[in-house]
Amino acid sequence: MSLLTFSWYLLCLSLFLGTSAERSTYIVHLDKSFMPTIFASHHNWHSSIIDTIKIETPTTQNGHHPVPKLLYSYDNVLHGFSAVLSKNEFEALKKSPGFLSAYKDRTVEAHTTHTPEFLKLNPTSGLWPASGFGQDVIIGVLDSGVWPESASFRDDGLSAIPKKWKGICKPGIAFNSSLCNRKLIGANYFNKGLLASDPTIILSMNSARDMRGHGTHVASIAAGSFVEGVSYFGYAPGTARGIAPRARIAVYKFSFEEGTVTSDLIAAMDQAVADGVDILQLSYGWGSMPLYEDSVAIASFGAMMKGVLVTASAGNNGPGMGTISNGVPWIFTVASGSIDRSFSGTLTLGNGLKITGFSLFPVRTTIKDFVLVNNGSLSTCDSADDYAQVPNAARSIMICYSTAQEDLSVSDQMGVISEAKVGGALYVYGDPDVLSSKFFPNPGVVISSKDWEKVTKYADNSAKPKVSISFQETSIAVKPAPVVSAFSSRGPSLSYLSVAKPDIMAPGELILAAWPSNVSAAVIGVNTFLDSDYSLLTGTSMAAPHISGIAAMLKGVHPDWSPSAIRSAIMTTANPLDNTGKPIKTTDFLETKVATSLAMGAGLVDPNRAVDPGLIYDATPQDYVNLLCSMNFTEKQFKTIARSSAKRKCSNPSDDINYPSFIALFDPYGDYTWMEQTFRRTVTNVGAGAAKYKAKVKAPKNSTISISPQILVFEKKNQKQDYTLTIRYKGIAEDQAQSGSITWVEKNGHHTVRSPIVVAPALDEALDPSS
Repeated sequence: MSLLTFSWYLLCLSLFLGTSAERSTYIVHLDKSFMPTIFASHHNWHSSIIDTIKIETPTTQNGHHPVPKLLYSYDNVLHGFSAVLSKNEFEALKKSPGFLSAYKDRTVEAHTTHTPEFLKLNPTSGLWPASGFGQDVIIGVLDSGVWPESASFRDDGLSAIPKKWKGICKPGIAFNSSLCNRKLIGANYFNKGLLASDPTIILSMNSARDMRGHGTHVASIAAGSFVEGVSYFGYAPGTARGIAPRARIAVYKFSFEEGTVTSDLIAAMDQAVADGVDILQLSYGWGSMPLYEDSVAIASFGAMMKGVLVTASAGNNGPGMGTISNGVPWIFTVASGSIDRSFSGTLTLGNGLKITGFSLFPVRTTIKDFVLVNNGSLSTCDSADDYAQVPNAARSIMICYSTAQEDLSVSDQMGVISEAKVGGALYVYGDPDVLSSKFFPNPGVVISSKDWEKVTKYADNSAKPKVSISFQETSIAVKPAPVVSAFSSRGPSLSYLSVAKPDIMAPGELILAAWPSNVSAAVIGVNTFLDSDYSLLTGTSMAAPHISGIAAMLKGVHPDWSPSAIRSAIMTTANPLDNTGKPIKTTDFLETKVATSLAMGAGLVDPNRAVDPGLIYDATPQDYVNLLCSMNFTEKQFKTIARSSAKRKCSNPSDDINYPSFIALFDPYGDYTWMEQTFRRTVTNVGAGAAKYKAKVKAPKNSTISISPQILVFEKKNQKQDYTLTIRYKGIAEDQAQSGSITWVEKNGHHTVRSPIVVAPALDEALDPSS
């Protein structure tokens, strides 16, 4: 392009420019081949464009002369520039010769847990500032104790301990009361049941101090303070913070290295409610059992009756149906999903091909030009003895592959490679759970079967195959996310089939949070253990404290809300779509498919929308008593759950609790005839005032949904309205769950109130809760 032509273009460009209103920073990609030869450098070209725009931009009414500003000129990793532009300037530049693409600058921060950003928690708007970051709300963490010296439990800037707090900081071995502060306001431990179960037990840490790490990790996810400059051996570097960073933490240790028994857990729950906690966090559970024998369900019922919300993990026994724990209606049951962050290593083959795969090898090192070995019988990597004759083994990278039939996990292969003392290995994964495990004891990368084919083709066709590997790579904005974790337990709940479970999904894969400094966080080789103050863990145990933190902040904003109201607000504002705008998916038994509400509940939690849900489905303690009244319990069984005189209040038994979800079950062995089920619901207007809502329905496959009435009119705040939802459905030959939804959409307003609907086969092993 000649200079004259380019100058004429810039003159025409200026005619498109209008008065600058809002200005933003844009990153602009250009094709350098369009640069006029008159310019000595790309920077001169970029400056010329910006300077011409600057000259032609009109002056604003207040006399200011806003100008576009060139920030950076790029020519290495990309070609183009970043600049501060008005919308009109940006639109004009899009017509420039050589323009390729552009987008607004994005905030980039160093991250650790990263989940506050993934959940769009913002310090200037939404739930964080509305709740004062959880100021003065107390979360009781029932777990394996706490490491009080962790920086995540510093109390910098916190006010005095809330006057309602009645708990203690109980001294014990390596733990004195001075270790508590305005953040960690209480620490207690319960072991009488464990000691009674085996009088020969000698507790290695008879105090609230955490010797396993689980409790410390969970507590800091829920409400850890801001801590800068942390990472997991170079992965996920940045600032750690809990979901409710100014909430108070009270720790109740009931799980010891020597064992965990139910009686100690119930004692811990009982004390926590007495102490005045607002939210109870529990990342433990048991398999399904009759309700009157389920101690966690019973204790949680008592907590609910006292106005305390119990948030609990769904369990890690997925992806089979009916594997969920903590699935009773009065527990807030949390499933696990991935986040938009990944950890990787990049291998470079001798032919220049680069392949990125999963890696969490916890050592800062680079593998340079090691020998790549693809040796037939050795490719299963199932015995360390097989590698004794490998030449130059210490500088060799093995290619490990196994099929499902061989029943050899990647973790097993990593153990073999460590014992074999070879340089490292490349692993091929089939089980998606591999990608959420931090176990990585030797240098290497986990790659896909597609990439494995490329690697083996190179290794087999090269006289001297070589490979180099770099580690400690962290990527953000990975898509799609979230994906339901394969390990996350699925509904329906065998303890109580009439409520769809789980309720909600939160991040649960490779979450970075506080860790005891004397508990191993990683291992290399077979017996070299590494310590870290922060560690990555995976499980629904990590998902549940996210919800505890959010629930605590909602309690702070709405102190009059019941546990059911808080759960409703979180569920009806959840997002069923991933960050590509498509329905959230899951990988079940290596098959990727759209997730149903039996996998993800209502969807991914959206904290900022939950603070102002529009409508809520509330339920009183008496409503839950009425639910128990509808079951075929003996009086003793009933009182076991509801206690003392509640049996006398059974004048209105109902098995249709006012829940923000719907489930209908069919006989998978039936003749697939049409069935019908009607639900009655009451919604309360918690918006600013008068409002009108219209129902929008998405029916599950092979179902029809009718709503009456289809429009709800509220004349004032806190007004209640009833509606009925009828599902007409039949079983499906595929014997799978199918999901739909009802969404109440506010007319001339911004609220949408969505409830999932699921139609699913009844399971053979479903328990009668009264049997």
